Amino acid sequence: MMKNNLKAVVLLSGGIDSATTLAIAKDEGFDVYALSFRYGQRHAIELEAAKRIAQQVKVAEHVIIDVDLRRIGGSALTADIAVPKSRSIEKMGKDVPVTYVPARNTIFLSYALAWAEVVGADDIFIGVNALDYSGYPDCRPGYIFAYEQMANLATKAGVEDGRKLKIHAPLIEMSKSQIIIKGIELGVDYSLTHSCYDPSATGEACGECDSCLLRLKGFNDAGVKDPVKYKNEI
Repeated sequence: MMKNNLKAVVLLSGGIDSATTLAIAKDEGFDVYALSFRYGQRHAIELEAAKRIAQQVKVAEHVIIDVDLRRIGGSALTADIAVPKSRSIEKMGKDVPVTYVPARNTIFLSYALAWAEVVGADDIFIGVNALDYSGYPDCRPGYIFAYEQMANLATKAGVEDGRKLKIHAPLIEMSKSQIIIKGIELGVDYSLTHSCYDPSATGEACGECDSCLLRLKGFNDAGVKDPVKYKNEI
């Protein structure tokens, strides 16, 4: 159902999934308030990608929040832990990977929930995906359902104002290739996105980390060339 001039907070990391999720929210008629995080990740390249996407799509507002998760650590993205390389798809799906950032989606959704209350948005979009071997526990349908239940119990908007807060996860049961095809249908410019966990100093994707391999597989399965540059690309 199309919305008319309603507001939505969209978590925007700068990758394929969040860019596609933002496009879906826009296509459904929402005024988008994009939210990104400088959380102590290895590089700021993904934030530059998020800025490019937000500008290109012309969101209502784009806010970048500082949350230093390096103080907590526990992830290859926020601590001095090697990023896994050249793993098989089967191996990726065996357990929770070391690139999992403890409670990251819960932290990010909490900020999104707070901002949604302030701007008067009843809808929050997050680009989590339970397929394609991500292995992250905070990307599952049960988690999204539970968080939505909590959101309506823990906010003035839900308890006193009678608003029904909704957490949208439109990609949760889509493969990476299906996500890419959907994004192309909606006009997403994937050359603006960034997915690599361990890019070069000049921003080229490594082509070997789990995120790169899943991205490349997605584009290959979709029959589309990935427009970003890879380190060993000739």
